Amino acid sequence: MKKLTSFLIGSLLLFSVACDDTAKTTVTAPEPGEVPASPAAQTTQEAKEDAQSEVRRRQLNADIRAREERNLATGDRTDRAVTDLASQVRSKLEANIPGGQLTVKATEDGIVTVSGTVGNQEQLAKIEPLAKEINGVKNVVVETIVAPPQN
Repeated sequence: MKKLTSFLIGSLLLFSVACDDTAKTTVTAPEPGEVPASPAAQTTQEAKEDAQSEVRRRQLNADIRAREERNLATGDRTDRAVTDLASQVRSKLEANIPGGQLTVKATEDGIVTVSGTVGNQEQLAKIEPLAKEINGVKNVVVETIVAPPQN
């Protein structure tokens, strides 16, 4: 009975985590459809330093490569689970848009929606091309605004 209870609780926890397919670049990134606020200057600086560190970029790129290799080994390189697609796009954006507070949602048909805030117009322009670098992304909807950090 004890094993069955543990199994049921574990299954419930796993199921509840699996249902949340929103990938975020930061904990404070807004939910889809939520009006984003400008991030604090200190938060932006900390995120920028972390994202721009060579170690973090290598980690994110290694993660993306590993997923690509796994998908190639298991079949169609463009057939992705929604959570994998959102997570890969999030990793790509996190590595290349420091300080952005972005939320990434994906659909089964390869449409990725990116919402949240970035610090400048140049970062905003990078979102779509970076997201399309991920195999399986067919279309990118950018609902992101430019909101420079608050001082």
